[in-house]
Amino acid sequence: MELQSFFKNSVVVDNRALNGRSTKSFLNENQWKPITEKLQPGDYVFIEFGHNDEKIDKPATGTSLVQFKANLSKYVLETRDKQAIPVLLTPISRRSFKDGKLIDTHGGYPNATREVADSLKVPLIDMLIKTEGLLNQLGDKASIKLFNYVDSGHVNYPTGKKDDTHLSPDGAKTIAGLVVEGVKELKLNLAKKLK
Repeated sequence: MELQSFFKNSVVVDNRALNGRSTKSFLNENQWKPITEKLQPGDYVFIEFGHNDEKIDKPATGTSLVQFKANLSKYVLETRDKQAIPVLLTPISRRSFKDGKLIDTHGGYPNATREVADSLKVPLIDMLIKTEGLLNQLGDKASIKLFNYVDSGHVNYPTGKKDDTHLSPDGAKTIAGLVVEGVKELKLNLAKKLK
């Protein structure tokens, strides 16, 4: 949601991300087709899934690693069919500390993303590594500020909320900054349009 603020006005960020969606449910709910229909040559498509694909106990959402890779490949190939540029991102880390140590909650999904990026020669921003580094640097308590923690009485959360997956406004800005760092590291042409 904060990515636009890093770019010049000549770049329009069209954020189609939806909470709770996986590579499977995003397709099944017909969220992908409108994206491909609108794509123009040279557009960038940032593709990040994994948080919900890993919920294999939920058949409408969860995917096996094999299906996850097949779905990511579909997104990549259909983006390229429109002469647009796919960029894969691994999922960001959840704030999941145990005894002061950050625990990975994503299983094989980040590595599956890396494998698709490698096999299809797709630029990859490894957001898991970037966010794990940030959370480890901040530590358990200080990293709370990046996530959706609100006291009771909040307009959207009357009873309060402690969410270690979704980001606070400050967290969204910080994580968008890590995406921008990845854009620069990959030397994507898009980097020329950064403020």
